[in-house]
Amino acid sequence: MKPENYKSNFKSTTIILSLLLMAFLLTSPGIVQAQQPAGPPSGMLQSNGLISGTVIDSLTKKPLDYSTVSLFKAGVAAPVNGNLTDAKGNFKITGIAPGTYRLQIAFIGYTTKNIEGVVITPGKPDRNLGQLIVSPGAKMLADVQVTGQRALIENKIDKVVFNAEKDVTSAGGNASDILRKVPMVSVDMDGNVSLRGNQNVRILINGKPSGALVTNAADVLKSMPSDQIKNIEVITAPSAKYDAEGSAGIINIITKKKEVAGVSGSINAGVGTRQNNESGNINFNKNKLSVTANLGYNVGWPQTTYQSFSSQNTELGTSSSSNGQSTSNRHFTNGSASVGYDFDDQNTFNSTFSLRGGAFKNNGSSVNSNNSASEGNIDYTALTSNEFKVSNFDWNNDFTHKFKKEGEELSFAFQWTHGTSDVNYLSEYSAFTQNQRAVNNGTNNEYTYQLDYVLPISKVFKLETGAKSILRRISSEYDFFNPDASGAYVFNAATSNTYSYDQDVYSGYGLLTVNLKNGFTVQGGARLENTKIDGNSGNTSVGLSPFHNSYTNFIPSFVISKALTPTQTLKLSYSKRIQRPSLQYLNPFLNTSNPLNQSQGNPELSPEITQTVEMTYSTFIKSSVINASVYYRKTDDIIESYVSTVPYTTIDNNGNPVTRDVSLTNYLNVGNNNSVGVTFFGSTELFRILTIRGNVNAFTYKPQVVSSLQQGNQSTYVQYNAFISGTVKLNKTLSAETFLIQNSARRTFQGTNPSFNLWVVGLKQDVWKKRGTIGLNITQPFNDYKNFTSNINSGPLTQTSRFSVPFRSFGVSFAYNFGKMSFGPQMPKKRRGVNNDDLKQGDNGNGQEAQNR
Repeated sequence: MKPENYKSNFKSTTIILSLLLMAFLLTSPGIVQAQQPAGPPSGMLQSNGLISGTVIDSLTKKPLDYSTVSLFKAGVAAPVNGNLTDAKGNFKITGIAPGTYRLQIAFIGYTTKNIEGVVITPGKPDRNLGQLIVSPGAKMLADVQVTGQRALIENKIDKVVFNAEKDVTSAGGNASDILRKVPMVSVDMDGNVSLRGNQNVRILINGKPSGALVTNAADVLKSMPSDQIKNIEVITAPSAKYDAEGSAGIINIITKKKEVAGVSGSINAGVGTRQNNESGNINFNKNKLSVTANLGYNVGWPQTTYQSFSSQNTELGTSSSSNGQSTSNRHFTNGSASVGYDFDDQNTFNSTFSLRGGAFKNNGSSVNSNNSASEGNIDYTALTSNEFKVSNFDWNNDFTHKFKKEGEELSFAFQWTHGTSDVNYLSEYSAFTQNQRAVNNGTNNEYTYQLDYVLPISKVFKLETGAKSILRRISSEYDFFNPDASGAYVFNAATSNTYSYDQDVYSGYGLLTVNLKNGFTVQGGARLENTKIDGNSGNTSVGLSPFHNSYTNFIPSFVISKALTPTQTLKLSYSKRIQRPSLQYLNPFLNTSNPLNQSQGNPELSPEITQTVEMTYSTFIKSSVINASVYYRKTDDIIESYVSTVPYTTIDNNGNPVTRDVSLTNYLNVGNNNSVGVTFFGSTELFRILTIRGNVNAFTYKPQVVSSLQQGNQSTYVQYNAFISGTVKLNKTLSAETFLIQNSARRTFQGTNPSFNLWVVGLKQDVWKKRGTIGLNITQPFNDYKNFTSNINSGPLTQTSRFSVPFRSFGVSFAYNFGKMSFGPQMPKKRRGVNNDDLKQGDNGNGQEAQNR
């Protein structure tokens, strides 16, 4: 980044933060006055009384985070003050006048607890009530396992949580199916994940990155059985303690792992017309030692996809078309093992090893036509076959030391991620161009070191700080072969390539949280990240020279929240995020695997810079939850693919050189975009048996494209993603659910990507005293195939791609929980770990170049 750009960026950030704080302070008093149900006594705000405590779940003995604590004056129906518990279940209510009070603790799915006779006197203004035990409103299994009344979707202060365990229609599916139901998240036909319409989202598993997700996030999510997922967390405004990467935010997938004492486990199986899942896990926890292991297998039935493509360039007078089909097979295996040990109350260690691997196979055929002024019309057929294999492991180790001071801790984490990918493909043509075969082997090694320190300075202030380094070493070896005169395939040095890519990220952060009186909480932080990139190509014969880049980013964050009432919260946040281009976007080697549609990276790309201001209002009334937000998002240096027509000299199938106009996909910083959006989520329970949930997210897209690309779309477009679902409890053990999804087409500056809609119906029956469940799921019952269309319209060049993908499926699933468990203080503690949120998802970070699979 140029110094002048850095200064300009810093200045604009400062202005936005200042205006943000000013706007909130100007509007808050009126809002508070309008929303507060009953004002406190006249002398209360001048008083220094304080009531504090910790809310604990009666069964798990775990803190109950973000539960509502309300304070009532004795004999008065309306609360006079209140607050929410923090992530450790702690709460503080300040500014209390002397008197006698009743404290009320409420949380959805738990029995409301009242503590009478809480007395504040001038001589003893502070009351610490210690641990306050609350009980879930759910029935337990004979072995004290919670069956669960927690809501399917929870709105917490810093995130939205989708509890997949409660989803009736999730059994027998995969992670992509679950993500389609999460508020603000959308998943397209290829499995690419977007958050509020932005695909620059960082996906974590159990708070940590996965090498498998870096390789190909869409394919890995399809391979992860839904039965292994506990919940999914969505963070739209990450604070400065998170890595700055992922302009849209963070999605954290939490897998099932029982934090209980004893031996327990579960087995899950699903059989359907689309895929089959089998998985199991076992947990051992006793005293200071905890051991967890799980293993899963996922295999899909052969699926046939139909596709068509057409392209025209009116300026050059060229056109091409293609119609074909392909049949794919896939299988994936994943497993993990974790060992944790508590040396004493102050020191804990945890080590986790995760392994994922699998393969895709595709066989296809197509009928093609190409028309140009120089060659006329050429019709030809193509037969293709390819196999994609991937293997990844993540080894994560973290050590935490807790000091004598409550809440003060120091943690160190190290992670090694290793991944390999192998692609073999063969393309044979009846005419037009040479047959070709290629082998692409990629290797990715990533080393992460992370140090974090938390210091509660007082009851009001908490400081968090840390440092981190991520060292990535990626290599890609692409060997290309063409037939000689005898038909034997020989190595083609001109089109082959070996590429190495190094990326080092060094960062440090500081975050301060301040709990003020009258329900105000302020959190401000800053992060500084330095990125160094080196790329080097082994194919110097085609003019590829090494490239180097380095840039530094200042990443501030700011949040101010106000508890309007014990059940209403208003939050204003500002976040700044960056989106680094990685190997797929930077590698300048020309990929010619498709004779008419080629691709090439751009080493000159700058990172995207996104700043977001968001106002959020959330409330719950009995069993109803409402969360609404409005946001403004400014993105500079948008990275998008750019399709153009360029001349390219190749060899036809007769062995003669020929120059043709081909379609080239490159990546450019196409310009800037200012977007305004609104999000609404609501959930309510009717008649105690019917729960209805709905979410809609709508936002604008209007890029300010650089002058050299003005032939693209310049209009303002409104895009959206929405869902609605209903769950019916037919009796104590039987429930049914239906789910509808509708996502609009996604705009780019050159055209549109497909819209998406889906209908799912599910039935779930508890058996064997709720130790087991049997499920039935139906997806898209009335349509075997779904059709998707993409368009590019950029000056004289127009392209249309159509795909027909099988979606209809029927499946049954079974799950069984075994073992004897007890909940107690010997449960393993929550631990920190490496958390890399910093690479653009879905690219081939393993060093594997983009292929047509």
